[in-house]
Amino acid sequence: MVKRWADNFALWSSSPSKTIGSAALLIALAGVASRILGFLRDRILASQFGAGDVLDAYYAAFRIPDMIYSFLVLGALSAAFIPVFTELWSEKKETDAWKLASGILHLIIFSLGLLALFGIVFTPWLIEAIAPGFASDKREMVIMLTRVMLLSPLFLGMSAVFGGVLVSFKQFAAYSFAPIFYNIGIICGVLFLVPLFGPIGLAWGVVLGSLFHMLVQYPSVRRAGFRYRLSFASVWKDQAVRRVMKLMIPRSLGMGVSQISLLVMTIFASTLASGSLAVFTLANNIQSVPLGLFGIAFSLAVFPSLSLFIAQKKEKDFFIALAETARRILFFVLPLSIFMIIFRAQFVRVILGSGQFDWEDTILTFEVLKFLSLSLFAQSLIPLFARAFFALQNTKTPFYIALVSEALHIALIPILLPQYAVEGLAIAFSASSILNVVLLYFALRKKISFWDDRAFLFPMLKILLAAALAGIIAQLSKSVFALTTNELDTFVEVFLQLVTGLLIGGVSFVMLCHWFRIDELQMVKRFLLCRVLRQPEAAALTEDHPERGDW
Repeated sequence: MVKRWADNFALWSSSPSKTIGSAALLIALAGVASRILGFLRDRILASQFGAGDVLDAYYAAFRIPDMIYSFLVLGALSAAFIPVFTELWSEKKETDAWKLASGILHLIIFSLGLLALFGIVFTPWLIEAIAPGFASDKREMVIMLTRVMLLSPLFLGMSAVFGGVLVSFKQFAAYSFAPIFYNIGIICGVLFLVPLFGPIGLAWGVVLGSLFHMLVQYPSVRRAGFRYRLSFASVWKDQAVRRVMKLMIPRSLGMGVSQISLLVMTIFASTLASGSLAVFTLANNIQSVPLGLFGIAFSLAVFPSLSLFIAQKKEKDFFIALAETARRILFFVLPLSIFMIIFRAQFVRVILGSGQFDWEDTILTFEVLKFLSLSLFAQSLIPLFARAFFALQNTKTPFYIALVSEALHIALIPILLPQYAVEGLAIAFSASSILNVVLLYFALRKKISFWDDRAFLFPMLKILLAAALAGIIAQLSKSVFALTTNELDTFVEVFLQLVTGLLIGGVSFVMLCHWFRIDELQMVKRFLLCRVLRQPEAAALTEDHPERGDW
């Protein structure tokens, strides 16, 4: 029965997405489900433990496994693997493409296994370096959790190779659902393993989630034609594997810079009041929802097309796809970031406000959320601009820019920390993110021969104006709601204020976009009519703008 279910799921998920919009919608819908589970996960964690020592230790324990995974896999593998795999497949070299996939999988298993073993042995010294402010018993908890979590990068690394293959084929279903199963594993750990084994059950939940993340993608990859048959001795002789490794090095260093950022924040957070690291992480989880749903979803969806345009030397098509995708991202992210700042207290109270998560924890979290949300537009464009460079098979430039941005980040933290405490971490992070996206934009501008600043920036300014005006209307609705309600003590009252404000702000944004004639609204409308509601008469609308038919 399990085999039949796996075969049916693989058959359904093996259908390629035909347009960027349909791919992004699939990724976004799966992302919504994953984020809902993520909110449930965070609510359960906050309710059971509050912003205190256990959650500090839990989030600190992610640092070493995340560093290993990010350094070798996250972003680095996809940035290098997908363009090369796509190029081989477009040249009808299917055998070489599958050989490349097997070779990279072999290297990932070997290298991550070796690093996990190394990490388990040297965990006490590593934790002492990254969490110097933790008390000895708290540090021991971090060591215990870290040693178990070091198993998770192995499963996630294998999953990343499977995901790279599926993205190359524009088969986003299983790839998109993998994070859902990852969160299910973590929730199982909190609900079932913690009562049995104590806090270490949190770590085993992470391992279980990473195993689910890998297993859900395997049937689709196998149906696509993947078979693992390569010996280690032949890996280094493969020219495609060497190309991927060469492209991975700068991107891995860039991801290393990102991990240094997290390590620096962990080091400084460990010297602050108990719960500071938990507060920052929980706030970051909330503000990253639009980033995952739109910034990363659209970036992933357009990446194969960008790679193909470069392979075919179609720079104009490359620019059009890049500019339209950037506008689509901001069409969703800008209003959401403004609404998140306005309703930050309501978001935190609805998502986290229960059990051991008290009012002081709530205040700290929503103040951190405010500063993180200021740079959400930049965080959402960075994955797109970085992947534009990866499509050019240029992983060095994003690395150098990441170095400059991280230098600013590290320089700002000790300056801001004495006055702003944990909020200073958020301010420094936002400043460095904005610098990063600005530098990426101007670097891309120099790399592409066809570039039109007006076509790129002017529509974005119109979106920003509409979002700002909608934010003012949402703020007014919030004030009116507060005047008509004496207290907002219950979950229902806070939830109603949040939903009412978001509805009023959202409707206002749509009306303003219609008034300003913002093209993205019409494109979303056409997409909903043609792709979602399947109305054939609406399909004719795309004939007026054939260059936008990729939605």
